[in-house]
Amino acid sequence: MKQSLFESRHQPQWQHFEQLLEKLERGRAKSADCQSFVQDYRRLCQHLALAQERGYSSYLIDPLQQLVLRGHQQLYRQRTAIGANALEFLLAGFPRVVRQEWRLVLIASLLFFISLLGIGVLVYLFPELIYSLVSQQQVTEMQSMYDPSAGRLGRAAERASSEDWAMFGYYIMHNIGIAFQTFAGGLLFGLGSLFFLVFNGLIIGAIAGHLTQIGFGQTFWPFVIGHGAFELSAIALSGAAGLKMGWALIAPGRLPRGEALLQAARVSVRLVYGVIVFLLIAAFVEAYWSSMTWPAPWIKYSVGAALWGLVLAYLTLAGRTPHAPE
Repeated sequence: MKQSLFESRHQPQWQHFEQLLEKLERGRAKSADCQSFVQDYRRLCQHLALAQERGYSSYLIDPLQQLVLRGHQQLYRQRTAIGANALEFLLAGFPRVVRQEWRLVLIASLLFFISLLGIGVLVYLFPELIYSLVSQQQVTEMQSMYDPSAGRLGRAAERASSEDWAMFGYYIMHNIGIAFQTFAGGLLFGLGSLFFLVFNGLIIGAIAGHLTQIGFGQTFWPFVIGHGAFELSAIALSGAAGLKMGWALIAPGRLPRGEALLQAARVSVRLVYGVIVFLLIAAFVEAYWSSMTWPAPWIKYSVGAALWGLVLAYLTLAGRTPHAPE
């Protein structure tokens, strides 16, 4: 193909890409303008390679090289900004949002943990109460998973270590499903979030009380104490996110309910982002640490206490800088 034909065919694309680069370099580009940036950049690189391979003149190759260089700088800058924003959110933004919404976090935590501890004590004192909350089949499965004589922790049957990745995926889906229910329930004027906080607390507490009462606490507690720091905190925080939206619907103030809900959702979604990270960590710990049988119970308890301390310190202290207001 002659150089003149090559230029006339692709010149509009190069001009469009150059205009987009100018917007990006001036900070005036909108998200809609950048949707095809990566595809356009790859196409430009292909055109440059073809021009070099065909021996076109430097009058064509040099401007294309400049466009490719400028495109590479913008592509790298955008990816770096995304990574930096995500890191900043994890290190400071998420715990700040938690502290900003401390009232709802406190309400959700009290509902969840009081129901968990309360029913746990009741089931321990009155063992038959377990069957009012959990089916006979589920009770049997739980007893099989934590039977001290079985030589395993947290699973109904032995599995090879190579299958831990599959359990990791299962724990992620299961935990995120619970958290999403608790969060999305806030759209029912907060009633759904209230229900799932109490319901999950009752189920978890009943199982814990039953297993402790029948003497399986020596396997159950070392298993759950590690990942429980992240998993239980995530459930409470997802409930707080749901209550945030529910309260916006109940008391929108001077705003229309739709606008109040939208503003609340912006905060709630940030809480949910952090909840997802917590659940990923919980799934990893549960799959690769909690189910190990070789560590002595005191090691499991020590690691679990350290993780609980880490979670509390992170949520209460992270992001507290002189220039970062609450």
